[in-house]
Amino acid sequence: MQRIRMVLIIVMVLLALPAYAEPGVYGEQRITGWWNNFTSDVSQTWNEPQNYDLYLPFLSWHARFMYDKEKTDNYNEMPWGGGFGVSRYNEQGNWSSLYAMMFKDSHNEWQPIVGYGWEKGWYLDNAQDFRLGLGVTAGITARKDFANYVPLPIILPLFSAGYKRLNVQFTYIPGTYNNGNVLFAWLRYGF
Repeated sequence: MQRIRMVLIIVMVLLALPAYAEPGVYGEQRITGWWNNFTSDVSQTWNEPQNYDLYLPFLSWHARFMYDKEKTDNYNEMPWGGGFGVSRYNEQGNWSSLYAMMFKDSHNEWQPIVGYGWEKGWYLDNAQDFRLGLGVTAGITARKDFANYVPLPIILPLFSAGYKRLNVQFTYIPGTYNNGNVLFAWLRYGF
């Protein structure tokens, strides 16, 4: 549990770094600026994508230290499914995406998700082939076990490691004992 808290604190600090105080810009102006940047990024990603992406979920691991063994023995941890999205990279190597996925959840029921993803990127070589990313995804999902597919908003951390057009992306779904606490991973290939 201590490790999870530490990871979440690090993610929040890294996401908050760009939120430094600007002289003479307060409250509503700052929110308006962030909102305008966000909507501009979404619009540009939709209208000028650099890549069309295929998504292939491959892991839905339930943190064993947060579950009773009887529960995890019955959970599906191979989230069969797929998805499609559009994405682009900016000059700094940051990634933006709009996507839709459908996969088998922990109870082997179909779970859809549509959303927006953003990652701060770091290239590990001069050719810019190897990249690490850290960011956030926000969207709407629905589950059969949550009020029979009532739409559910989500905001989750996003981590990735990639080589050229192939990326492995992860998110962690926090929760309580016997609920949530899932590491979800997928492959993303851009063409």
